[in-house]
Amino acid sequence: MSDAVTPPGPLRRFLEGDLWHSFTHTPTAIVAASIALACIVVAAFTNMLAPHHPFDLATLELADSRLPPAWLPEGRSTYLLGTDDQGRDILSALMYGSRISLLVGLASVVLSTIFGVTLGLLSGYLGGKTDAVIMRICDVMLSFPAILLALLIDGVGRALFPQAHDALAYAVLIVAISATGWVPYARAVRGGAMVERQKEYVQAARVIGVSPLRIMRRHVLPNVLGPVMVLATLQLATAILIEATLSFLGVGVPPTSPSLGTLIRIGNDFMFSGEWWITVFPGAMLVLIALSVNLLGDWLRDALNPRLR
Repeated sequence: MSDAVTPPGPLRRFLEGDLWHSFTHTPTAIVAASIALACIVVAAFTNMLAPHHPFDLATLELADSRLPPAWLPEGRSTYLLGTDDQGRDILSALMYGSRISLLVGLASVVLSTIFGVTLGLLSGYLGGKTDAVIMRICDVMLSFPAILLALLIDGVGRALFPQAHDALAYAVLIVAISATGWVPYARAVRGGAMVERQKEYVQAARVIGVSPLRIMRRHVLPNVLGPVMVLATLQLATAILIEATLSFLGVGVPPTSPSLGTLIRIGNDFMFSGEWWITVFPGAMLVLIALSVNLLGDWLRDALNPRLR
């Protein structure tokens, strides 16, 4: 008698699947993933990779302020991308700033996904008055510009907690970005849940007495996660840009730990005096992160679309 064939593991099934095949045959996705992965690795290991600690006041030298990049005549090899008005190393500041921007963006996307998917499931599966109330809330939220609502929430949070700790300031910022970010998830999941609840396997689960919560969690949710993955990837770039905009306006992350938006705002004051590197490099880093994430989202949307296979 022959031995039973061992089924392939999850990793092997993924490597042999259509998604990985599409990824390996799409140069744009490979380049975007490489850039995004490099940014994540640099942000995760900033303390070890950064040549300086730009926010440690004891290590700053005002005599080294506004130095150009190392390849320019007055540049120094110690500061590869130059320094800002306080003598902070631009390269190290980019590493620390990108870490803050990525953390805030990821946290806001996770919060938006959890909140939006939950409300979308309830709306699409239960229907009736629950669906009507949730969708009207979505309509109201969509009527406000995301930046304006984020400014309002962040401003109210700072007014209520003027002496708040940095952790609370980050929490208010994440909630402000997530205030409108959950709506696309809710609408996408609602549409998928309305289709799935009419299928025979859901009807059979109802007949045998399975609770609605279990049906939504075990049967409906796994079948509506495809659009959620695409939305989460695209919304990450949007969340990072919103955080950078708020920080540029001075209502984002605390000044003691500036993000890319704060660095751009600081450099903007010196743009016309010739110190272009103070704002150009943070701006280029922000564009690089947002562009790579957007390109990944575009590829994922096409790869998960059965009509394009």
